[in-house]
Amino acid sequence: MKLVQYLGYAAGDAANNLTFSLASAFLLIYYTDVAGISAATAGTLFLIVRVWGGFADLLAGRVVDQTSTRWGKFRPYLLFGSLPLLGLNVALFSIPGGLSTGGKVLFAYVSYVLFQLAYSFVNIPYGSLSAAMTQEPDERAKLSTGRIIATTLTILVIAAVISPQISRGGDLQRSLTITTVVFAVVGFAMYLWCFATSRETVARDVAKVSLGDTLRMMRHNRPLVLLCASSLLFLTGMFTLQTVAVYYARNVLGNANLYIVLTVLQTVGMIAAAAAVPKGVEAIGKKHTYVVAGVVAAAGGIGVAVAPGSVPAIGITCFGVLGLGLGAINTLIFAIQADTVDYGEWRTGIRAEGSSYAVLSFTRKAGQGIGGAAAAFTIGLGGYVSGAASQSGSALTSIRVAAGVIPAVTILAAAAVMLAYPLTERAFRRMIAEVADRRAAAAATVESPA
Repeated sequence: MKLVQYLGYAAGDAANNLTFSLASAFLLIYYTDVAGISAATAGTLFLIVRVWGGFADLLAGRVVDQTSTRWGKFRPYLLFGSLPLLGLNVALFSIPGGLSTGGKVLFAYVSYVLFQLAYSFVNIPYGSLSAAMTQEPDERAKLSTGRIIATTLTILVIAAVISPQISRGGDLQRSLTITTVVFAVVGFAMYLWCFATSRETVARDVAKVSLGDTLRMMRHNRPLVLLCASSLLFLTGMFTLQTVAVYYARNVLGNANLYIVLTVLQTVGMIAAAAAVPKGVEAIGKKHTYVVAGVVAAAGGIGVAVAPGSVPAIGITCFGVLGLGLGAINTLIFAIQADTVDYGEWRTGIRAEGSSYAVLSFTRKAGQGIGGAAAAFTIGLGGYVSGAASQSGSALTSIRVAAGVIPAVTILAAAAVMLAYPLTERAFRRMIAEVADRRAAAAATVESPA
């Protein structure tokens, strides 16, 4: 594959995260501190809407697997689905101030439900695209590494743009609306770049896959089931942290602008880990690299929970350690998912990139919903008061628990699940060779005279 293809594919996930990561990191604080929605109400909203987003992923996966155009199965969605998504991202952060509290909650539900649906019809094709671009493990690892690096850099940009707006106060509603409009313009250009440079080259024996075929493939795909279970736990921890990170900076460390520093350290850790993943995979394989990364992330989470607020450098350093584990695991999840597509084809003869990725994305969305809800409920139970100049000791403790303890426990559990993952690098290469032999035999049968 050419460098421009890696860069173009990475640009697609940068565009995704101008919407997705913005909502993940700042939607709760927007709801509580700008729109005036309570943390408990927002937590329920996150749980309901993000789980709905998982079902939207399944729908998108089915539709994508039935798609066949001159541009391929996946690329057209980057072109035609991106503008609705980017527009809904603006609406997400533009709740009209004149509405009653009930009206604001209704607007939040409707806008977030539609946003999740639009995101599914862009992200599912995007995530499925890598499995159709190449079957080479090294190239897949590089594609996954590129998207994670792009994601982490985008998160850093978002933090650098939004954190000063929170610190300054003022008309945060107006500044967020302007920011999302700018993100929409930049994001659309990135989606166009991804569309223009990506190519679907992997052959498939069945152009369109029936629902029965898909269910049969998933029923016999043990690697995919284990990956989904691990991802559910991992995303729960990751999004509990991501949801309260700005609260941790502002209320525990005492300065909202430190969120930028936290993000920088975590971003550096995630980029370093993502860049090291191909070497780790080469040395000990995807499975063992995943488990090691889980232990590192758990250690960082404990550090975040117990670091003294009076010495911000300790908490910031622990965020960097946590970022190392998060970056490695997040990179590996996407590389492993592409392998499970090939396993499904080897085991059942059915190649369903869209549905396979949709099943994984469903569990990720469920984890995001549980994580976001856990964060909101935890600080709500701890007594967090929206807009208060200072928070109680129990509220600060609850922020520490959400930022450190919950991620440490759930990510360690995710690593434990992956100990049962059966697909080694040697087994994978043998499997790919067998699939290639089957295709060659089938082609020879078709071409031979009757």
